[in-house]
Amino acid sequence: MIPYDPKLKELAKSLRKNSTLSEVLLWQKIKQRAYGFQFHRQVPMLDYIVDFYCHELKLVIEIDGNSHDHKYFYDMKRQGRLEAYGVRFLRFSNAEVKNNMFGVLLALEETIEQLKND
Repeated sequence: MIPYDPKLKELAKSLRKNSTLSEVLLWQKIKQRAYGFQFHRQVPMLDYIVDFYCHELKLVIEIDGNSHDHKYFYDMKRQGRLEAYGVRFLRFSNAEVKNNMFGVLLALEETIEQLKND
């Protein structure tokens, strides 16, 4: 279990209620063990909240919108801190999720297969 700041629980709950369109679209495809593994939305980890997380695979899925355009170094620091706990990341842009769901899901399937065989 990766530790987290308990103060983030309420914010995570709020983010789940106010998901972006891209998050909703992807959630519809991965919820209820659609790929054989349980994903959770807006999960607190350390001092951060990740969009989607699968505990079994230690896999984070992040959907980067316009708010991430000027946060590259912050995102990489955040990702590096979580990777130190053995977490792997998949990143997609809002545009990828909205315009190329097939490609997003294919990348997800390939990553799951790879992680299962590690």
